[in-house]
Amino acid sequence: MSRPSAVPGAELARELAAVLRGEVRFGTAERTVYSHDASNYRQLPLGVVKPADLDDVRTALALCRQYGVPVVPRGAGTSIGGQAIGPGAVVLDFRRHLGAVLDVDPQARTARVQPGTVLDDLQRAVRPHGLRFGPDPSTHSRCTLGGMIGNDSCGSHSLAWGRTADNVEQLELLLADGTELTVGGRLTPEERAALRALPGRAGELHRGLQEFTDRNLAIIRQGLPELPRRTSGYPLDALLPERGHDLARALTGTEGTCALLLGATVRLVEEPPARALVVAGYPDEGAAADAIPALLPLRPLTAEGMAADLIAALLAAGPRPPALDRLPAGECWLFLETGGATPVEAYQAARRLADEVRRERSAAVALVTDPAEQRQLWAVREAGAGIVTRLPGGGEAWPGWEDSAVPPERLGDYLRDLRGLLRRHSLRGVPYGHFGDGCVHLRIDFPLDEPQGVLVFREFLEQAADLVVSYGGSLSGEHGDGQARAELLPRMYPPEVIALFGEFKRIWDPENLLNPGALVDPRPLDADLRFVTAPRRPLPLALPYEQDGGSLAKAVHRCVGVAKCVDPNTGVMCPSYMATGEERHSTRGRARLLAEMLRGAGEPSGHRTEGAIPDGWRSAEVREALGLCLSCKGCASDCPVHVDMATYKTEFLYQHYRHRLRPLAHYSMGWLPLWLRAAALAPGAANTIARSPAAGLLKRLGGIDRRRVLPVLPPETFTRWYRRHRAAHPAPAGARPVLLWPDTFSDHLQPNVLRSAVEVLEHLGFDVRLPAGPVCCGLTWYSTGQLGTARRVLRRSLRVLAGDALPADTPVVGMDPSCTATLREDLPRLLGPDGRPLAERTRTFAEFLDEYAPHAPLPRIPLDAVTQTHCHQHAVLGSAADRRVEQRLGLRNRVLDSGCCGLAGNFGFEQGHFEVSEAIAERVLLPEVRAAAPDTVVLADGFSCRTQIAQLAEGRQALHLSELIARALR
Repeated sequence: MSRPSAVPGAELARELAAVLRGEVRFGTAERTVYSHDASNYRQLPLGVVKPADLDDVRTALALCRQYGVPVVPRGAGTSIGGQAIGPGAVVLDFRRHLGAVLDVDPQARTARVQPGTVLDDLQRAVRPHGLRFGPDPSTHSRCTLGGMIGNDSCGSHSLAWGRTADNVEQLELLLADGTELTVGGRLTPEERAALRALPGRAGELHRGLQEFTDRNLAIIRQGLPELPRRTSGYPLDALLPERGHDLARALTGTEGTCALLLGATVRLVEEPPARALVVAGYPDEGAAADAIPALLPLRPLTAEGMAADLIAALLAAGPRPPALDRLPAGECWLFLETGGATPVEAYQAARRLADEVRRERSAAVALVTDPAEQRQLWAVREAGAGIVTRLPGGGEAWPGWEDSAVPPERLGDYLRDLRGLLRRHSLRGVPYGHFGDGCVHLRIDFPLDEPQGVLVFREFLEQAADLVVSYGGSLSGEHGDGQARAELLPRMYPPEVIALFGEFKRIWDPENLLNPGALVDPRPLDADLRFVTAPRRPLPLALPYEQDGGSLAKAVHRCVGVAKCVDPNTGVMCPSYMATGEERHSTRGRARLLAEMLRGAGEPSGHRTEGAIPDGWRSAEVREALGLCLSCKGCASDCPVHVDMATYKTEFLYQHYRHRLRPLAHYSMGWLPLWLRAAALAPGAANTIARSPAAGLLKRLGGIDRRRVLPVLPPETFTRWYRRHRAAHPAPAGARPVLLWPDTFSDHLQPNVLRSAVEVLEHLGFDVRLPAGPVCCGLTWYSTGQLGTARRVLRRSLRVLAGDALPADTPVVGMDPSCTATLREDLPRLLGPDGRPLAERTRTFAEFLDEYAPHAPLPRIPLDAVTQTHCHQHAVLGSAADRRVEQRLGLRNRVLDSGCCGLAGNFGFEQGHFEVSEAIAERVLLPEVRAAAPDTVVLADGFSCRTQIAQLAEGRQALHLSELIARALR
């Protein structure tokens, strides 16, 4: 019986916090972050629990049952149908602490996992045994086994290895009433009888399920279509006697509505030692789909379809990947993978497929055997879920009709009719997906922010449901139903089957406590849309957001929840999540908080949306979440939809602290160029103070962490050295001029970087010039949201450059990546057209050598090296030129997959950030640097990266590329 309470959330939170080891979060920030998944929906939970162990799960469920509060299990939150959110529910985040691979049995080819185990972690654990888990959705780097079991996930290799349901051995379950039981695969009649005889709730459950099945055999046999990809509704046909009354299979795909998963034993398959890839090009997607039936008998591992409009969306989103050069002629491509015990065997299987493709005269074919090229091509396909959220023309596209499936032999006609339906509704989308299984992914530009948009959304989905059913298909072929499709199930199934779905859930969960409204008695498909409650009044902004129509709301809505930012293992995005494991400190979490803030700030007074953050730019929740954003810009490049959290943070800090006192660090490090210029007048005295007991007071006054070492000022700045140098060594007549940008950090703290650049460039015959007066990129003011000052600093710098008697096309070489990226990207944002000429002629040191001295002799440096790439170089500038220059040098270089160094300008120096800064560096960078041989060169062009290494890597020093080359020239 439920316990009455006027404020059940507060009381429940107190009780949970008193007894659980894991985190209990009922605050605004956490509720906001967990009110979204990767769907179109927004549903505010009552609170979030992150169980530390299975006892926490049991206790949390028991208390929620006492209070009558529903429970929603959640893995990575990448569900596209809205299955991982629930209004007024307690969300159980299994990914945070329950992600272990508990056991691997290579002989039995099984593994036992916890519900929050990330798929890639499982793959890494079983790879040494030559095994893998078969299903591999594109979110494999962050999706969990619990979520995959909940949605019956598939992936590109389901042709060979089936869906998740085909690979589940046992499920360890916790029912809503606290009963625990383990269910397995096929049962003999004797085993079924033994289950019926069990005492207590377990026996009652088994008797109820078997009686339910026996009573409805005809309806179940006749009412559920046979399809390789039917994941809509409950898989009741798994209960049939001829299918062994397979309870594990019957519960896979039930979307957390019947039981909570405590653990699972999954089957593994042999990993092909060698693979080859056939890429077949066709005139259109219909022709590609029509070719599938003839190719399937050759048993490819995959038959993935990808049309030209997906490539167009990819090119619109960023630079052209070199892998696209391997695509044969066509407007739609099939990726047909083969495997073998040896490369020759895989190649021969691929040749047979290629020969079959060539039977169609309109088809073209490419056979790719190089593993690196195959990975690059697959990366294009895997990015589809994010890429197609932005159409080639810049329009936004949304889920809704995300993964319908038909018999593969009817796919071509279905696609043609689906395109026709889109045209009739004046909608556009980019179809792609698992053509070999008849499954199509499609995001559509529903006008959900327009007055009639919701009506268009509903009408299209109803008609699309009727269309796919007319082809004998399924509303969902991979992602499940959730709120997005459950309302449409009566269009696919007769009323008797819909009634059985309800009865099946009630057998497991009679109180409707687990994920209510997801499949049975569903919420309307056009309710709870996150776009309908988007702000109606535009807010005044300081930055332009050209790619989003000048709207920060549209910019943050770029985030569709595909959650690449919560991949904890590789890439630059998102360092604060990698260090903390907290969703609100991910790019996705911050985007959700900003969206909620804008929703509250943009609504008229007295018309607040439930749960919206009401204090707008003054929000403490948003400030706290953005406080650990390092402004690394990794998301701007690595996020499939290019969410640019560094820019949004700058906007927020500007608005939040406008006409208010700022944190001390904004005055100390935000104004650092001025303080360093003053300190350079007496560097010896400044160094004495920095090494004295007064340094502690200086740090406190400046908001600097006491554990940080203040940099030592050189006896002479670079600009002073340069004046002496030029007076003694005039530039040779006729030499091509190049303008060297004396950034604050190199000029005042590490002048040898700039001096080395002068040495190298003069050796190559260039006339190295400096601006006629002091210049600054304004980065320290920009990153702390002091935009007015940043603009003034940049305008003054442009005036200085305008006074130089240099040709307008003189290249400008920046030595620090953060400063160079600011000139390249942020300068035009702040000053508009006035800033573009400087942005367009700014180069990194390596870019200049590669572009302006491509054939100049460079010294041979046959050394081993490891490189830490600065985040801003990765995100904005790129490193291709660096790799080419390194080849010219003969350098044996290894680029670390270390992401951000953790210092990130002022971030790592600020009070309250040291632990996170250190944790980020300890993830990969510092262990790699410590493990490097003493004669291995550590390269890091970023001042922040070199400083982090010097302060935390026990005596190792990193060099700028210019220093390495200059040293070889001496």
